[in-house]
Amino acid sequence: MSDSRPIGVFDSGVGGLTVLREIRHQMPAEALIYVADLEHFPYGPRSQTEVRGLALDIIAMLTAMETKLVVIACNTATAAALHIARERFDIPVVGVIAPGAQAAAAATRNGRVAVLSTEGTRASGEYVHAIKEANPGIAVLSEVAADLVEIVEDGDADTPRADAALAPVLNRIFDWRADTLVLGCTHYPLLRPALRRLIGTRRVCVVDSADTTAARVKRIVAVNRIGAEGAPAPDSETLAARTEMLVTATPGRFRTSAARIFDEPVTEPRLVRPVPRAIRVAAGS
Repeated sequence: MSDSRPIGVFDSGVGGLTVLREIRHQMPAEALIYVADLEHFPYGPRSQTEVRGLALDIIAMLTAMETKLVVIACNTATAAALHIARERFDIPVVGVIAPGAQAAAAATRNGRVAVLSTEGTRASGEYVHAIKEANPGIAVLSEVAADLVEIVEDGDADTPRADAALAPVLNRIFDWRADTLVLGCTHYPLLRPALRRLIGTRRVCVVDSADTTAARVKRIVAVNRIGAEGAPAPDSETLAARTEMLVTATPGRFRTSAARIFDEPVTEPRLVRPVPRAIRVAAGS
């Protein structure tokens, strides 16, 4: 039985589009709604309590739009809100930490995994817990690099600015002898060109949560029989038409960034600021 309801995906900015892009690639028949909470960007420096409230408001909004599943495409928001969101909402809610952590645990050969994340994600300790849940014998190094999210949002992911921000952190990771690096922020896959330059010939496996999260969403949709089955694989124009973009601020900046990530035109984002109070009440926050 086909379920045409959309899948909701959200982040504080454009980083979650890396997850959305993978879901579109792996599940081309699905309709999607993406929310960029640019009014409160970035989430990383904010307290877990504040991020939790923002995330629950957005999930409530997406639930009211009759989504069948919600992806928290932000590591900071996943750490702050995933568990309580699963308690409050009846639809499946998927985070990005566990898929990436499990992939890293499977990839490491020397048992030393480094996680590059925002300060908020590091402070939560969720990656350490998730990796050690997969394999308690793995040692985990948690690192933060200043301004990486802003660098990506500014369109500077493949520039000397990105190299300069990454270099000292990567040197610490190399000195620690990690053989696996988890990109613990959905903005960071866009830094892959800079990472390739700086990693060079070193044998470091880079893991990001975009493809692993999309694979988990695909499995959950299949197990719960809520897929949009029977539709032919659409072309890029049809994919764009099936993806609704919502922003809480600066729609023009978002559209420019989104087009750069997808390398194709995107639909005009709709402004949804502020989140209606009735939605916050519905979320119980």
